[in-house]
Amino acid sequence: MLMRYFQILLLIFGVLTLNGVQAKTPAVPEAVLSFANRDIAVLRTSAQGSTPEMRARRIHERMRQLAQAELAKPVAKAHVTVDERKGYLFTIGDQQLFVLYEADRDAESRQTLDDAAAQVEARLKEAIEVYLASTSSDTLLRGLVKSLLASLVALVLLWSILRAARVLLDRMHQRLGQAREDSKLRWASQLWLLILRFTQLVMAFLWIAVAYLWGMYVLGSFPLTQPFADRLSGFLFDLLHSLGTGAIAALPGMVTVAVVLFLTKAVNDVVGNVFNNIVQGTSIVPGVHRETAGATRRIVSVLIWGFGIAIAYPYLPLAESESFKGLSVMFGFMLTLGSAGIVTQMMSGLVLIYSRALKVGDFVCIGEVTGVVKETGVLSTKIINMRNEEVTIPNAVLVGNPIKNYTSGADEGAMVSTTVTIGYDTPWRQVEAMLVNAAELTSGVRKTPKPFVAQKALQDFYVEYELFIQLDRPLGRVRILSELHGNIQDEFNTHGVQIMSPHFVLQPKNNVLVSKENWFADPANKP
Repeated sequence: MLMRYFQILLLIFGVLTLNGVQAKTPAVPEAVLSFANRDIAVLRTSAQGSTPEMRARRIHERMRQLAQAELAKPVAKAHVTVDERKGYLFTIGDQQLFVLYEADRDAESRQTLDDAAAQVEARLKEAIEVYLASTSSDTLLRGLVKSLLASLVALVLLWSILRAARVLLDRMHQRLGQAREDSKLRWASQLWLLILRFTQLVMAFLWIAVAYLWGMYVLGSFPLTQPFADRLSGFLFDLLHSLGTGAIAALPGMVTVAVVLFLTKAVNDVVGNVFNNIVQGTSIVPGVHRETAGATRRIVSVLIWGFGIAIAYPYLPLAESESFKGLSVMFGFMLTLGSAGIVTQMMSGLVLIYSRALKVGDFVCIGEVTGVVKETGVLSTKIINMRNEEVTIPNAVLVGNPIKNYTSGADEGAMVSTTVTIGYDTPWRQVEAMLVNAAELTSGVRKTPKPFVAQKALQDFYVEYELFIQLDRPLGRVRILSELHGNIQDEFNTHGVQIMSPHFVLQPKNNVLVSKENWFADPANKP
């Protein structure tokens, strides 16, 4: 009993497997019967052991072997039944060509066998007429003459395009060469390479267009190649139709994008004017300083344009295409990988700007670099040092180091100092007066505010004096200090004051001090 059930299961499994194999059996591929480059019929069924491809190849070979006299005979068709399969037999004169079976019809179309046979008959007659015409010497000669004339016209057009492009480029190059002396067109000289590439692109497009039209005309001059010309023409018109349809369909979106970008620019211009007024000092906005107005304007402009582009993006013609999406993802991925350092520099730049640690024209010292700030950028800051060298420092480095800003105010210039040590036996009022006189004799030192002296420290053997001055040109600090030091030596030598600081080994018998009558020795002024 168990064995019987097992046999039944095996039988069911075999039937299912056989059905599955039969269901997966691929259909016989169809084949196109063509003659003289014209499609005559589509064969979809096998006949007498021959596949549609074999049938099409044999029929084509049979027709090629017919002589022109036989091909000139009338084409006829007759209803036949072969192996209980209905069809139409096509003959030319006494020669049998092929049978069109009912199974050769397109199953999805509503065309009857009679209609399909009539259509095949018309196509066969047309193909034979074209073949006979293509072998005519008059037709060939006429086609060759047309082809030669078309080739001559094409060569003239190609030469004209090349000549016109060269003349245009030469004139534009001369005009751009003259633009170097014209301030209004000086920027145009930088666009020469772009103009050259654009002209070459237009010339290549025109050459391809001429070659394309020449190929269409030459192929259409011979009956045998007329279908190829029709295909080229159809492809061209389909392309123009697709471009025109796409342009018309994209027009509303492009108008929307233009309106959004126009409004975005208008808002950005208004905001830019407000920040420009803050920079010029004609407007005051709480929380926005003149030093940070420029950076704030750029940040707000980026936000405004980002918001406008985000609104306009869905209306772009290629916004929904897969290639555009893939390109956006690729750029986003690249920006994510490479933006870590850039974002760090940008944030550091914002910290510098909004902390107002320095500005253009300030005399600063950052680490081993001392000079005047030339430019404060988003990623780096440029400083001109004492040797007139441009030093670029990344903003992240600036934030991580202390910044010494010697410029105390916009109108006071940069403050520098120099130190001398004088013994206690020299009146301090005399020392201060001599230092101030030496500073006033030095070129490049501002008269206002007036130089002043501070007693920095009372050391064991001497007093440490520090002279403070304001400079008009911070970059001339080395030269100005050199001149100042020379004037200090001359001033002290003139009044017989020793600059060398005393270091005692033994205490003198008398106290080292300044007598009261010498407190206001020259050049100090008495009160």
